[in-house]
Amino acid sequence: MTRSAERLAREIEHHREIAHQAEIIWNWDSPSGRRRAARRASIFVECCGLARGVRALELGCGTGLFLERVAPSGASIVGLDLSADLLGKARARLAAAPNVVLHRGNAESLPYADASFDAVYGSSVLHHLDLDRSLDEVLRVLRPGGRCAFTEPNILNPQVALMFHLGLTKKYFGVSPDERAFSRLRALRSLRRTGFAEAEVQPFDFLHPATPELLCDALDRLGRWLERLPLVREITGSFVVRGRRPPARAL
Repeated sequence: MTRSAERLAREIEHHREIAHQAEIIWNWDSPSGRRRAARRASIFVECCGLARGVRALELGCGTGLFLERVAPSGASIVGLDLSADLLGKARARLAAAPNVVLHRGNAESLPYADASFDAVYGSSVLHHLDLDRSLDEVLRVLRPGGRCAFTEPNILNPQVALMFHLGLTKKYFGVSPDERAFSRLRALRSLRRTGFAEAEVQPFDFLHPATPELLCDALDRLGRWLERLPLVREITGSFVVRGRRPPARAL
């Protein structure tokens, strides 16, 4: 097996092992986790202009958590994931969503023709992939003028750095063997290298998944204020990676 194939095999096995409790491991099941998920879904809808008549692709759709939240936009959405086990969870969740279809595939070699989608988005997926290769593929399948938006963990956040750098904490936090969080400057360089217009990486999210429900409102407001402060904003828990494929005349 090639190194790339070995990495993909490890990803598949990792997600097979955690599929039965993936959303707990990923911290989406707590009161603050649900609030964080809702904010991300709103970001995808807004940044990608998701609405009726828009064809969108969600990379790394996993258990369908974000597909379920984004589907009410009316966009026609394809959810793609490498893990058959996670897709099984997504199929059960989205059985009543006629505007969503699910495919199994590799985000580094997308099984779609050039210029197939108006929008591509995803939550915490790019750091599982070869960043440059996956963004090349995103640009390829976007139509001219199409937009992408991804939310990613910020390696400059102290907890994120701890999660990804130490073997014991990687296992505790359910981090797969090969996923590598990156900085917003690394993401911005990759967007620009790939050829995206309006490339932007915006820090956000100081709300911790373990925040008690009674404190969520207050700490969410505080976190959104801190996101606007220079230097402080560099250690947010996440950032939004976004860009647009240039119009045909600019290619």
